[in-house]
Amino acid sequence: MAWLVVCFFIDGTDGFLARRGRVSEVLPMIDGKNIDFITDFITYAFVPAYFIFKSGLVESSLAFESAAFVIVISAIYYGKQGMVSEKNQFSGFPVLWNLVVFYFFFVFNFDPLINTIFIFFFGVLHFLPIEISYPSKNISSDKGPAIVGFSMLFVLLAILYYYPSRITTLIILAYLGFGYFIFLSIKYTWFLDKKINEKTEERLSIND
Repeated sequence: MAWLVVCFFIDGTDGFLARRGRVSEVLPMIDGKNIDFITDFITYAFVPAYFIFKSGLVESSLAFESAAFVIVISAIYYGKQGMVSEKNQFSGFPVLWNLVVFYFFFVFNFDPLINTIFIFFFGVLHFLPIEISYPSKNISSDKGPAIVGFSMLFVLLAILYYYPSRITTLIILAYLGFGYFIFLSIKYTWFLDKKINEKTEERLSIND
């Protein structure tokens, strides 16, 4: 799990490093984006699914089904059109199963049945018309999500360091980070659309 947290940092900086290293010029026959999809699927879907299967996080009678569900639903999500919206946010809940299993195992401490229900719930969220923050895509216009997200990596690593002890301050910080990104999703999904529609109507009325 510690390595999966490190993967967040790598995934947030690999594009920047690739551009700085002029990888597309040095290796013109290699499509880094395709390699990125493969590694993302392994670290964000396959390994977390294995964690679900082996950790006791969910009901033992549904461990295999839950793990298989995560792998299949993630593959379908990667195949859907418009995975990133016009607002440069994720359309639907992205494949972040490492974060899901981390929170439910190390932070929330719910009953396995509740965890099982939530895993299927997050699978459904892949295909709902909601906007989820994509910090690295919007860092030039809004640094807040990237700063909070980067800071949360240290919080998550600290939680792992002290595990199995639960440090109250770290757990509270983890909840606050989770709440912040829920707030952003509400903002991007409903309020930002409302503002865009109001501006569009205003332009149309001026043109008329």
